[in-house]
Amino acid sequence: MGFNDLLHTIGGLGRFQVLNTALLLLPMIFMASHNFLQNFTAAVPAHRCRIPLLDSVSVSFNHSNIKAFLPVDDNLKSKSCMRFTNAELLGFWTNITSTNNTESCRDGWVYDKSIFVSTIVTEWDLVCDLRKMRQVAQSIYMAGVLVGAFILGSLSDRFGRKTILSSSYLMLAVSGTCVAFLPNFVTYCTFRCLCGIAFSGISLNTISLCLEWTPPKGRTVIGTLFAYSFTCGQLVLAGFAYGIREWRWLQFTVSAPYYVFFLTSWFVLESARWLIMKGRSLQALKNLQRVAWINGKKEEGEKLSGKTLFVHMESELSTTKQSHSLLDLFHTPGMRRITIFLMLVWFSTSFVFYGLGMDLQNFGISIFLLQFVFGSIDLPAKLGGAILMSCMGRRVTQSGSLILAGVALLCNAFLPQDLRIVRIVLAVFAKGCLASSFCCAYLYSIELFPTVIRQSGMGVVAMTARMGSMVAPLVLMLSEISHKFPPATYGVAAVLSGIVAVFLSETCNLQLPDTIEEVEASSPEEVPHHQSCLHFQNLKEDKSESSKTRDNRPMVTAEKFASSFKITLKWLG
Repeated sequence: MGFNDLLHTIGGLGRFQVLNTALLLLPMIFMASHNFLQNFTAAVPAHRCRIPLLDSVSVSFNHSNIKAFLPVDDNLKSKSCMRFTNAELLGFWTNITSTNNTESCRDGWVYDKSIFVSTIVTEWDLVCDLRKMRQVAQSIYMAGVLVGAFILGSLSDRFGRKTILSSSYLMLAVSGTCVAFLPNFVTYCTFRCLCGIAFSGISLNTISLCLEWTPPKGRTVIGTLFAYSFTCGQLVLAGFAYGIREWRWLQFTVSAPYYVFFLTSWFVLESARWLIMKGRSLQALKNLQRVAWINGKKEEGEKLSGKTLFVHMESELSTTKQSHSLLDLFHTPGMRRITIFLMLVWFSTSFVFYGLGMDLQNFGISIFLLQFVFGSIDLPAKLGGAILMSCMGRRVTQSGSLILAGVALLCNAFLPQDLRIVRIVLAVFAKGCLASSFCCAYLYSIELFPTVIRQSGMGVVAMTARMGSMVAPLVLMLSEISHKFPPATYGVAAVLSGIVAVFLSETCNLQLPDTIEEVEASSPEEVPHHQSCLHFQNLKEDKSESSKTRDNRPMVTAEKFASSFKITLKWLG
């Protein structure tokens, strides 16, 4: 008996689960807007050196006389960071195109405002020598997400999912709206970093509160809906950005709703599973009875008592006397294998996902259309991922989606730049595979980590994901050396992490583990080299019986193959 039996007693996947999921996932729609916001707030419009002689009389950006003052590149296009020396002293009639004397834009820049009225690039002149600052700003935001994953994951295990979730809503509301009124680039980066910290608190606790109130048969659906909320956010951002071309108002629009979400978060119920594990059985009993009432199982809820909870959770409650820390993620062989492999999967998925998603201007078509297309591909991709997770398992889905994305990006790296349509198709396909990978990773990780350190584990893997997303914009700087470097780097990372994912355990239709002991009992054990073959056969038979007791089904063939291959490699030394 366990917590899942309690959930079935009070209605299983009922009305409460629907309402709870809707209440938690609505704020997630705006989370994607914050992640990809700099595609628009930090967009780089066409720009040129300011020519006081001309621009003092408000000529248009592409005035016919401008070319006389600007040098051209090999494609006969005016350079955006250079002008002819003393150009402001020369008249329209002077032919100076033959001189080689040039200088930087010492009087500033003029920007084409036909697409964006303003961005942080136009406001603080983040072009030419400062062009890398926009990538630095995005990396600082992702650094905040990394810090949040590291700190708030552990705090959630200590103080509860709901407390950290509500605090994160308020933090994002305040810091996000402050960004819209800040006067300089340094303060902008500081408060964007705070937004990133809040992002981690919201995403980690949202998925945990959703899944910890859901029985096993509904977890795939809930996990997919969580992923779809992120997809909707990308589509919503494209619409907001198309209608709001001034970056401050766009920043304010995607941040202000979190004041409302902070107020509605008080209606969210704390995880009863977490309350029981922390010894707060009375509060857990009240929450379970409330869920039973909402699900139309009032009588079943009234029959629950503290003794009932103890009977269902006896083995789990015995672990509450033990204290747990981040070191427990690496202390035992099974937890160490899960943690390290998931860290690699999350790092590569996020590294490639944001590297691809933050480089939309490089494809040379409407950034609004491309944002919409990149968001839309997630709809069929995540649906396909959900079907594969149910039919073929989490491991095949996780590994396959990463390898396919990597192959597509490696192909893209060596295609000529003028094959624009083919490059976009491959990039969109890779984006869809990565969306499927993210969808699977959230659910897979929740199912692999035990309850006692689930949030700590999610915090660690989310932290490595944010390391990937923090490094991803910086890799785009390699395009100044060769356009092949960024997609090739992303492709190799995706393929390698896809291979690593093969060695994770399958969790489809299994109950959520509550203790580290449960994880170790279902993990392959270390065996001496000379006994590996014989011991492996006996071990698999023992584990097969244990698995049947746990979920009434035999171990899948893919898991046998992966475990056999791993032990064989060890035996070969």
